[in-house]
Formats: sequence, C-alpha cells, structure tokens
Amino acid sequence: MQMADLEKKLENSVLPPLLKRELSEKILKDGISEEYLVDEIISETIRAYERTLVEPGEAVGVVAAQSIGEPGTQMTMRTFHYAGVAELNVTLGLPRMIEIVDARKEPSTPTMTIYLNDEFKGDREKAATVAKNIESTNVESVSEDISVDLVNECITIILNNQQLESRGLTVLDVIDAIKSKMKLKIEDHENVLNLKIKTPSLKALRKRLPKVRAIHLKGVQNIKRVIIRKEVDEYILYSEGSNIKEVFDIEGVDTTKTTTNNIVEIQDVLGIEAARNAIIYEMDATLGNQGLTVDKRHLMMVADLMCTDGVVKPIGRHGIGGEKASVLARAAFEETVKHLYSASMRGYVDELGGVVENIIVGKPIAMGTGCIDICIDKTYEEGKEL
Repeated sequence: MQMADLEKKLENSVLPPLLKRELSEKILKDGISEEYLVDEIISETIRAYERTLVEPGEAVGVVAAQSIGEPGTQMTMRTFHYAGVAELNVTLGLPRMIEIVDARKEPSTPTMTIYLNDEFKGDREKAATVAKNIESTNVESVSEDISVDLVNECITIILNNQQLESRGLTVLDVIDAIKSKMKLKIEDHENVLNLKIKTPSLKALRKRLPKVRAIHLKGVQNIKRVIIRKEVDEYILYSEGSNIKEVFDIEGVDTTKTTTNNIVEIQDVLGIEAARNAIIYEMDATLGNQGLTVDKRHLMMVADLMCTDGVVKPIGRHGIGGEKASVLARAAFEETVKHLYSASMRGYVDELGGVVENIIVGKPIAMGTGCIDICIDKTYEEGKEL
C-alpha cells in the first residue's frame, strides 16, 4: 500500500486534510498492507470523526459556559504552595481562573518553568550556573546593610562578601553598576561603600536610598528567585517572576520547552497562537489541579474567542462582552442606560442576529430549529409534483 493509494481512498471522505495525512502516515508506519484492514480503519475513523461533530444549530457557547462554570463552583479560593518546592507560591483555583479569563497583564504570582538543553539538564552544577545567571541580583541582595549616615552625610553600603562570591560578583562590579545608574562620588573601604552627593541633605539622601537598593547588578530583570528541582533524570528551574524574552537569551535554556504563566507576555514575545495555546493549557492545568475535568474543546472555544482579534482580550465589559456588534446584547450585559443612550444618539440599527437581542424583542432565536429558513420557490406551479 503506497501513500498515493491511501490519498486516493481518502480523497472524497469528510475527514479534514490534516487528519487524512496523519491517518495515511500512521497506516504506512504500522505496515498495514491488507486492503480490507485499511478500508475498515478508514471507515471506523470516519465514523468516529462524524460522532465528534457538533449538530448544526447547537448552542455551543452556552454548553461551554455551563461546562466550565459548574466545576468552577467547586474550586478553591486559596493560594497554594507549588508541590515539592519550598516557599514558591503560585495562584491556583478560582483566583487563577479569573486571572486567565480577565487577561490580566500581570498575574498575582508570575512564575516560569525553565527547561535546560541537553548539555545542562543532567548536571546540577551546570543547572546552578544557569540559575545564577537568571536570578536577578540588585545592590540590596548582596548587602548586609544600606543606610543614611547622618554624621558623614552619605549613603553607606556594607557589602556581604559571601553573597558577592556566591553570585560571581566583586566589589568593583557593584561600584561600576552604581556609577552607571547614578551620579555619585563613591569612597571604597574594602566591603564598605560611602556614596556622596554634591549638595547633601537628609531629604536628598533618603530620596536616593530606594533607588540605590534597587540598582540591577546581574541576571534577568523581574526574576526574584530561581529554584532547582530534579524531575526523573533532568533538572528543571522554577522562577519567582517572569521575563521570557530575556530568559531565552541565557545560555543553556531550552527555548522550545520553557514556559511562563503570564499569557499577555507570551502574546508579546511569541505571538497570538502561542498565547491561545497557553490559555488552553493554563485553564486545563488549573482545573486539573483541583481534580476537575472539562472537555478541552470547551476551553479551546473560550481561547478562540479571546484571541479572535489578534490580541488577547478579556471576557467582560472591558473586552468581548463590551464589544458585541448588537446594541441590545451590550445593553443586556452591563451598563444598560449608557449603551442605549449612546445607540439612540448615533442612530444605530440592531440586525437582531444573536440570541439575547431576539429574546428581548420576543423573536425566535437563531439556534436549533430556529436557525433554519424556508425559502419559497417562486417558479413553482400549483398542482405540479415536487
């Protein structure tokens, strides 16, 4: 049995092109050559495919909303610890579900799962090196104390030599970083730095203190902490904070598997299709963590709706709900008076194409038997057989 023979058999079937190709490749890979077996496999595949199709006129949106909403009532409201990882909080349950459908620009607990490539994933020391290169280090994280010295009219930094060594930094690195960010005179006394300004005053020194603490020395911005965890035969890094664009530039990171729970960031860096997949994965994982199962096709429908315009939009009055074409549908959702007043001023016409607007005016909805129109054949003559 050749590929051309299989393509000919599947040519007029109802299967989509991708499924036809995958089925042909699978039959050839398994070495099935008997024609009666091939015909039986194709027939069974077509039957299975037809069983999965939605009936025309089915209210798929309502079914999806019910299927996600009902298990949602059983979800917890708490923030959980990541299983097996000390002190790394991650939002799960209902709060996480709300974050996803609201398309929040910044999740309450942004985290990344960072996979390493073949050279680094099996060696803990190499994994630790990658973790050090990713973990953001600022002046405060390598200091024992940072305070305003009123006597000498300066900001005094007492550096922790042990922390500097563990992060691969020197006192000179700290001085250079401070000089690049702020115009200060720096006096170096081994591990004690005195930062002086031209016109010292208590107010001016206190104003600069938070800026000095936050000066970035090394690593990826926004990644506060990185934890190494061994899973089966490889080391995986979990981060507190997210910055997928800069993490991808770190040597040793497997960019094909590394993920973040920040969906808007995925959209900005990897595009809308990646964001759509992330929405489906995050919703499925959030429900799965609570022991709840929802058919992925319901989740896919929500993701498709959120991404249909090429950007991730929230489900609500500030997103999809507030952008419906129908005035009556928008008015029925939220802010009724505002929408009706605005539509009246502009002379909008509602085409009554959806469900809500037809219910409001008492017309049959375009679902089920209501989505079928009967047309009269004007050329038909009475008494003539059909």
